[in-house]
Formats: sequence, structure tokens, C-alpha cells
Amino acid sequence: MIDPGALVAAALAGAGVGLLVPARPARSPTRGWPALVLGAGAGVTLLAMVRPDRLVPALVLVAALVGVLLLRGRRRAAARAADRSARVQEACEVMAGELAAGLPPGRVLATAATVCPELAGVAAAHRLGGSVPDSLRVAAAEPGAGDLALVAAAWQVAHRSGAGLAEALSGVSMALRERQSLRRMVGSELSSARATARLMVALPVLTLLMGSGIGGDPVGFLIGSPGGWACLAGGLALGLAGLGWIEAIAGAVEERAA
Repeated sequence: MIDPGALVAAALAGAGVGLLVPARPARSPTRGWPALVLGAGAGVTLLAMVRPDRLVPALVLVAALVGVLLLRGRRRAAARAADRSARVQEACEVMAGELAAGLPPGRVLATAATVCPELAGVAAAHRLGGSVPDSLRVAAAEPGAGDLALVAAAWQVAHRSGAGLAEALSGVSMALRERQSLRRMVGSELSSARATARLMVALPVLTLLMGSGIGGDPVGFLIGSPGGWACLAGGLALGLAGLGWIEAIAGAVEERAA
């Protein structure tokens, strides 16, 4: 029979690695969650049947894994927003360039929609005679697409005043390029703080593995006694709270930079 202590150690190691691996944009923010929740529930139920004395640390571990998944979910959402922001800036440059070349707005929007899918609805609205600025503002509500509000303002001003749309979008494109440069600089400055925080959270897990490797039994203490349960719960809670705090501070700084 597999030792529950080994399972706990492996799960803790996996959680540590999960915190260290950089988050990437995901197509679906909820993808994989049902399987993980069902797997965790089945594991806790099986452990309660086989080793009832290990139920408390198993519940603590499941709570920690849920915390790790929530933090990674936030990081993935931030990565998706940054990716969308970059696409918006690129689409604005495409629109400015094609309008300056004399192409009609409908074709320009259709081309921009291939670069930034968030503009597909805007292109459709133009095709059907709808309001392009209003459609742009609706698209700007998506996380990371807020810069489309500037495009909407430029489009509306150009339409009402008769000014050149190409010139207006060219100015917006330059402004968005400067914003993106500032965001990249801020993200680069914050990456070291985030990496340090993740490493500090993962170090206790590595310490447990090293202690087990030299003949000790730190995992056995953590899952085999009430004192160990308290240490395990407290350590995981403080580590995840610290990591969440760093992410909240970094997120606030990024919002100011936006």
C-alpha cells in the first residue's frame, strides 16, 4: 500500500512547483477545475476510509492546493489581460497604417479583427450600420482591452468633426505604444519581487524533501501529530497569504501603470 506520507510529500512538492512555474494565458479560465475538484474529493474520501488518522492533514493539503490553484488562476487572468492589451495595441497600429494607405474603414476593421479578435463585433457593427464607437466601448470592457476606449474616442471625434481618422488613430497608436512600453517596464521590475515571493513559499517544501532525504521524517511529524497539523496549516496559510499579498500589491501597481 502506498504510504500516505509519501502522497502528502508528493502533493506538497507539486504545489511548490506549481507556484514556481510562470503562468501562461489559457483559452478557458475554468478548464481542468472540475477534474481537479473531483480528484481531490475522491482522494480525501479514500484516505478517510483507509487512514482516518490522516484526514486532518489531507483536508489541510486540499485547502492549500485550492489556494495554489486560485493564485495561479489570478496569474493566468492577468496574463490573458496583458496578452489582450498587446493585441489591442497591435491592432491599433494596423488600423492607423491601413487608413493612412487609403483603405476604407470597413476593410480596416476586418483586418484588425484578425489581429485582435475582440474587434470582430466592432467590424460586424460597422458592416450592419451600427455605431463603431459604441461597439468599441463595449469591447473595451473586457479585461486588458481598456485601451479600445481611446480608439472609440478618436473614432467619434473624427466622425463628428470631419477630421482625418487616420491621423487620429495614428496619435492613439503612439500613445498606446508608450503605454505598452511603460507596462513592460513595470512588469519587468515586478517580476523579480514575484519570483522571490514564489521561491520563499516553495523553499519549505524543498526543505521537507531534503530532511526526508537525510533520514529524517519531517513529513511524518507534520501529518502524524496535532502539533504537526497546526504547523502544517499555519505554514501553508502564512505562505499563501504572503504570496497573495505580493500579488495584490503588484496588481495595484500594474493598474496604476495602465
